[in-house]
Amino acid sequence: MKYILAACFIFLINLSAFATDTKIIVRAKAKDAKFIGSSLGGAEVIIRNKMTNAILAQGKTEGSTGSTDLIMKTPYTRGMRITDDKTAKFLATIDINEPVFITIEVYSTMADENARVSASTDMWLIPGKDVLGEGVVLEIPGFLVDIQSPDSTKNMSLKSIKAEPLKLKAKVVMMCGCPINEGGMWNSEQIEVKAIVKLKNEITSEVPLDFVTTNIFEGDLKLEKTGDYEVIIYAYDSVTGNTGVDTAHYIITK
Repeated sequence: MKYILAACFIFLINLSAFATDTKIIVRAKAKDAKFIGSSLGGAEVIIRNKMTNAILAQGKTEGSTGSTDLIMKTPYTRGMRITDDKTAKFLATIDINEPVFITIEVYSTMADENARVSASTDMWLIPGKDVLGEGVVLEIPGFLVDIQSPDSTKNMSLKSIKAEPLKLKAKVVMMCGCPINEGGMWNSEQIEVKAIVKLKNEITSEVPLDFVTTNIFEGDLKLEKTGDYEVIIYAYDSVTGNTGVDTAHYIITK
């Protein structure tokens, strides 16, 4: 028995001797925008063995969102890099002794896990064959939408609302945190922001929100009845197909 154990031990030692540190860079890029980096807390990256589902590496992208001129203004040609050493990335070092089929998962930085945007891809990782440079780039579509006012924790009276409509205020940004401005690189004029207002699961009205200042859209909400209202604010870019949503509930009393 002891000889069998010794043989297994030697086999494991020999097996580990062939294991090779293999590096891979993973980046998360917002659709029609730049890279998700430290300014938003980084995108979460999980690398799994696709066959066993075991996690081989996990972490967050760190670094800058990258060069606006290089990413957004320079015509792309084959083999051209749009990143540099400072551009946000997650660098994993994985110890393997044979080719492994991996799944790379990337999650946006949204705090609400129910609304997090993800992207994934599969690929073979070969021992000692690093995937560096641009690395593996996964695209994260959408907008970050955050309803900033009114405060949904406070009850409001119908009388006060009839005297002065509720001012809906939403912050809308690209998934990388890049700013939306009128006529800017990310143009507010091509983004539709609207509130869908529901009472007892029925839509009562739709309220357009207009651009006010960087990333901020506002609109007036007029209500005629008391009750528990659900307000769904969405952002939609018909050119890129980017979308984003946030919801809030408001209790309106007499």
